Amino acid sequence: MRAVIQRVLQASVMIDNKIKSEIKTGLLVFVGIEDADTIEDIEWLSNKIINLRIFDDENKVPNISVKNIDGDILAVSQFTLHASIKKGNRPGYIKASKAEIAIPIYEKFITRLANDMGKIIHTGEFGADMKVHLINDGPATIWMDTKNRE
Repeated sequence: MRAVIQRVLQASVMIDNKIKSEIKTGLLVFVGIEDADTIEDIEWLSNKIINLRIFDDENKVPNISVKNIDGDILAVSQFTLHASIKKGNRPGYIKASKAEIAIPIYEKFITRLANDMGKIIHTGEFGADMKVHLINDGPATIWMDTKNRE
């Protein structure tokens, strides 16, 4: 699994010019899934995201997690995180899972995040043409890959 995590002041997802989900302070998480992803990847990524200390404490030091500030999470599926540009200029998406594999993994990931956070996780809609609006706070943007845990 791959994720791009952005600390936001607000974020929303629109589908067909209607707001599907929106959050205030918290994290916007774009998630890409590949066939090799397992429950271990889901657990690791969820734990890292909710405990990522990127919100400022009283001394303006990024030392607090989204869970600690009782922030929200908006998780949006994004197969393009598995784009390969090894050959040519047109990205290939061979590593990105097809819907029949990706949707159950994505749903398990959302459930795990909700359980770990103790609250509802806001989402986009898998496979939909979404318009994502955000105010990136910082900006703070972090990339994670469960197959490359640096």
